[in-house]
Amino acid sequence: MDKKNNTGLDNSGYRNSGDYNSGYRNSGDYNSGDYNSGDYNSGCRNSGYRNSGNYNSGDYNSGWFNTNEPKMRFFNKDSDITYSEFSKNLIVYPDLHTCHWVDYKDLPKDEQNTDTKNMDGKLVTMDYKEAWKEYWGRARESDKNFFKTLPNFSEEIFFAITGIKVNEEIQEVTMEQVCAKFGKNVKIKKVGTN
Repeated sequence: MDKKNNTGLDNSGYRNSGDYNSGYRNSGDYNSGDYNSGDYNSGCRNSGYRNSGNYNSGDYNSGWFNTNEPKMRFFNKDSDITYSEFSKNLIVYPDLHTCHWVDYKDLPKDEQNTDTKNMDGKLVTMDYKEAWKEYWGRARESDKNFFKTLPNFSEEIFFAITGIKVNEEIQEVTMEQVCAKFGKNVKIKKVGTN
């Protein structure tokens, strides 16, 4: 087959009338699957939108032969909300820095060498959980609360995926509270006094 059989724009597949398709015989746009008349499908023969499964006329399906939109799963359980409903709310997408540039002047002394000086810095990579920890340290409280208020929220599953223990936040306590906890009466001596 010849790619010139495409009537749409920027298709890498064949016989597409839509645009930006990498699959074959799509009339919709942005499909990576084949024979789709809907848009943004990675599955095949869908007339709905954003399906990863096949033969769907509904939207956001990953299975086969669905005419409606499924409810979303959160934390390994079904919820009562569809993606269309969920996406009407403010969604927080964590800004994970798995790769980031550190300027030479900001590198630890033991990493300041000829190579990093010549490049004026270094590309630092973090694994997924390290990136979550770094993000969580700078995230706004409202963003943290977004994740904690997701349907079916599970501290255990969130920790397994991100490495973050959400209820292990640092708490400020007074010396009186510490003394009460251990049943001790402690006298605090000021520095510079006898």
